[in-house]
Amino acid sequence: MSDLSQIVKAYDVRGVVPDQLDESVARALGVAFVEMLRESGDDADRIVIAHDMRESGPGLAAAFANGANAAGAAILTIGLASTDGLYYASGALGLPGAMFTASHNPARYNGIKLCRSGARPVGQDSGLVIVRQRAQELLDDLDAVADGPVQVESRDMLADYAAHLRSLVDLSGIRPLKVIVDAGNGMGGYTVPAVLGDQVLPALPLHIVPLYFELDGSFPNHEANPLDPANLVDLQAEVRAQGADIGLAFDGDADRCFVVDENGDPVSPSAITALVAARELARFPGSTVIHNLITSAAVPEIIREYGGTPVRSRVGHSFIKAEMARTNAVFGGEHSAHYYFRDFWFADTGMLAAMHVLAALGGQEQPLSVLSADYERYTASGEINSTVDDVPAKVAEVRAAFPGAKFDELDGLTAELADGAWFNLRASNTEPLLRLNVEAVKPDRMAALRDEVLAIVRG
Repeated sequence: MSDLSQIVKAYDVRGVVPDQLDESVARALGVAFVEMLRESGDDADRIVIAHDMRESGPGLAAAFANGANAAGAAILTIGLASTDGLYYASGALGLPGAMFTASHNPARYNGIKLCRSGARPVGQDSGLVIVRQRAQELLDDLDAVADGPVQVESRDMLADYAAHLRSLVDLSGIRPLKVIVDAGNGMGGYTVPAVLGDQVLPALPLHIVPLYFELDGSFPNHEANPLDPANLVDLQAEVRAQGADIGLAFDGDADRCFVVDENGDPVSPSAITALVAARELARFPGSTVIHNLITSAAVPEIIREYGGTPVRSRVGHSFIKAEMARTNAVFGGEHSAHYYFRDFWFADTGMLAAMHVLAALGGQEQPLSVLSADYERYTASGEINSTVDDVPAKVAEVRAAFPGAKFDELDGLTAELADGAWFNLRASNTEPLLRLNVEAVKPDRMAALRDEVLAIVRG
C-alpha cells in the first residue's frame, strides 16, 4: 500500500518510480484532483496534461488521465512540454492542469505539479492536502472508482507557447549575441529552439550554441539542476572557450533558468530578479514586485529605487503565486531562479526571464559582467544545509546567541543585525535539515557570520 504522505509535498507530488509513484497512484491522484476541483467550485469538466522527457512520464500521465476520465473529466494532452509550457496551456485555455515532472531530481524520480485554471497553484494550503487524502482513500479501496469512458484529445501547443513569449519581450532589434545554452538533456532542448531559435518563428539576432539538447531523462551528462555549481562547469567552460556573450542553464523541466556572464561567472538569481524587476517597473511604474525572504537585500532596495513596492514572501512557488495574485504584482523572483510574471498568469517561466536578460544585454553595449554588477551589492553564502536531530532546539539556540538582532518568523528564523548583515535559518519540509542563508556587505563579514551560525547548528 502506498503512503502518499511520503510523496505529496508542500508544493507538488514527487517520488521514486515505481516504488512510491506508479500508475495506480497516478490514477488515484487523477480522480482525487477532479473531485477536489469540483468540491471547491472549480470547473473540472476538462483538464490539460503534459509530461517531460522522463521515461515514466507517458505511462503516469495516461494513468492520471484514466482516473480523471473515471471521475467525469475529459483530458486534453499536449504531450511533451516544459512546466511553463503546461502553465501556458492552462492560462491560455482556462483549464486546470497537471504536469508530470520531477524537475531537477535524479532519473529514478517523477512527480506531478497541479494547477487550477489560469495556472493558479495547487499547494498544501490550496487543495493539495485534500487531493492526498482522497487519493489515499481510493488506494486503500481499489474498487472505489469504476472506469469511465475514454475522453482524451491531443494538441501540439509549442508554437503557440513560443509566439506568446515572443509577444512579451521583443528581441528582434537587439545587437547580435552569442548564447551558449545548457539544457542538461531536459526540456530546454525542446523549448529553446522554438522560442529563441527559428524552429517555428522567424530567426532572432541570437547565435544559439546548444549543449545537451538531446531529451534524455537519465541525464547522462550531469544533473539538470543549475543551482549546483558542479552542473555549471561545462557551460562555463564553453562560454569562455567560444567567447560567448552569455550562458543560460535550464533545469529538467525548464521552468528555472540560471545565467553566467561572458567570463563564465554565475550571475546570482537575486541580481536577475532585480534586473527584470527594473525592466517591468519601467513598463508598469509603481507596481508591486514580490521577492522571497532569502533574496539579497539589494532586491527590495532596487525595487524602491525604480519606484516599485517590494513585498516579502515565504519561499516556494505556491506562496509566491498566491502573494502575486493578492497584490496584482507585476513580477516575482526567488533565490532558486524561479521567476514569476503577471503577463504569464502569475506563473513561473525561466524562458521569459532569460528573454528579459537577453533584451537588457542586447539593448546596450556593455558586457553582462558590467551590466549585472549594478544589481549585485552584497556578498551571500548561498544555501547551506545541515542535518540536525532536533530542529526547534537548534533554532532556539541560534536565536539566543544573537540577543541584539531583529527577528522575524515569516519563514523560519530571519535575523537582521545592526551592521546590515542578516541570516535566515529554515527547516526543510521533508528532511531533518536546517537551511542557512547569510548575507553581508563584505565577504569577510559574511564568512564570519556564516561560521558563527554553523558552529551552533552543527556543534
